[in-house]
Amino acid sequence: MTASAQLPQHPLTFGEYLAFEKQSDWKHELVGGELHAFAGSSEEHNRLSLRFVTALDAAAEFAGCRIFAADMKLRVDGETGYYPDVLVICDPNDNDRYYKTAPCMVVEVLSPSTAATDHREKLLAYRRFPSLRDYVIVAQDRREIEHHQRDVDGAWRKLSVSGSGSLALRCLDVELTLDQIYAGIVAP
Repeated sequence: MTASAQLPQHPLTFGEYLAFEKQSDWKHELVGGELHAFAGSSEEHNRLSLRFVTALDAAAEFAGCRIFAADMKLRVDGETGYYPDVLVICDPNDNDRYYKTAPCMVVEVLSPSTAATDHREKLLAYRRFPSLRDYVIVAQDRREIEHHQRDVDGAWRKLSVSGSGSLALRCLDVELTLDQIYAGIVAP
């Protein structure tokens, strides 16, 4: 029997979660000590995540940051951890091999099963990171991005970008157009 078939029946600490994930056949997120299995994602979901990684990779390297896609855990606290679709880390001391704790940017591509979680639960969790500058929520069925951005004074503002707009990302000081992100994936 695989580790994935033997889900623990008690709340897990983050350390127990890490040990479980290392031996599991499937990925899980940890929310309040409870495991939640991942479903597979669509082609559009994967391509949109990769567009962000490709578009941001050179800027991340230039800034001394690191970019991760889908398989790096983000530790929120002692009993919560997520797998963001795209994660940018600029803190050189955030160097655990299996999880990160100081995001500069997080990108989540919406799926029907995750939309509510991405807009509420993860939004509240991610905003708790003092290092976070940009939280980007990307629709995969239409050209629309919800961008939560922390100002220099620490206040959050929500921006909606659609059509042929663009988004300015504070974390890496870059601007991306929706044409760059959605080309060939979602028709204008």
